[in-house]
Amino acid sequence: MSDHVSEPVKRNSEASRYEVQVDGNLAGVVEYDEHDGRIDMTHTEVSGDFRGSGIGETLAGSAIIDAVDRGLVIVPSCPFIESYLRKHPIAGAQVEWPHRG
Repeated sequence: MSDHVSEPVKRNSEASRYEVQVDGNLAGVVEYDEHDGRIDMTHTEVSGDFRGSGIGETLAGSAIIDAVDRGLVIVPSCPFIESYLRKHPIAGAQVEWPHRG
């Protein structure tokens, strides 16, 4: 986890996103659509001041581990999530790779 993250990544089901806060400020999110036992991770965004600090990787890893723990098939539509999964395989992850162009 990034040294700057003061709270763990949390799943906000109402907003369909994972969130991470730093010093009480929203620092980044992974947005998703969940249905039929699948979680399509559609977008990752880190707030400007926190870019390059490792928060994106913290978010991605935590979101993926949560999905694995919940038995969901991961659809990495977000290029950042796809790249993370290719670089950091996670045991037990069921991945449905998107078809690109």
